Formats: sequence, C-alpha cells, structure tokens
Amino acid sequence: MRGRAGDDRGSSPVDFVLVGALLTTLTLAVLQLGFAVYVRNVVHDAAVEGAHYAALADTALEDGADRTRLAISRAVGDSFAGDVAVTQSDRLGYPTAVVTVRATLPIIGLLGIPYALEVDADAPMESLGEE
Repeated sequence: MRGRAGDDRGSSPVDFVLVGALLTTLTLAVLQLGFAVYVRNVVHDAAVEGAHYAALADTALEDGADRTRLAISRAVGDSFAGDVAVTQSDRLGYPTAVVTVRATLPIIGLLGIPYALEVDADAPMESLGEE
C-alpha cells in the first residue's frame, strides 16, 4: 500500500479537467462582461441620438423615441428597446429633450435582469422663432 501513495499516474486527466473548467468559466465571464458593456453603450448611444433628433425644431418628441427604438433594435434586438420615454425638461436651464431608456441588463447570454439598465440623454431644444 505504501508504494501506491506516491504514485501520480492518472492525475493528468484530472488536472486537465479542473484547469480547463476554470479557464473556460473565466473566459465566458469576460465575454459576458464585454457583451453587457456593449449593450449599455448601444443603449446610451441610441438615447443620445434620439434626444438630438427629438430636439430638432421640425420633429415631435415621439419621433425621438421612435429613432431610439430603431437604433437599439438594429444593434441588439427588439427586446432591449421596450421602455423608451421622451419628455421635455428645463433641467439644464434651457428647454431640453430628455430620452430615458430602461432595458434588460444581460447576465447570462441575452438573459438578464429586466429594467436593470437605465440611461438617459439630454439635448437642447431648437426653436424656429427668435428669442
């Protein structure tokens, strides 16, 4: 029995499986983090684009919401463009268009926490009249 206690035969496959599982998990976690950051950036950029479009003098606020939904849908899918709201505010000291988007934060693939990601963007309103 003492001769077999120091025997390392058969340990290589076990080491390979343990290290392989750890590296695979780490790689998938980094990829998922990158995807979550990508979704956040897409949603934010779409909100900025929608705010600028809604602030134009010849467009309605709902046109900015439609532009935001379209940009998100094209980049990451319709499921992330569900809750888009556009309002007019004076929070910057001037009339501004504010686009707020609430979307799913992806945790495992495309599955995630609904409405955990919220971004908003402001743009100063244009006017055709002189002030």
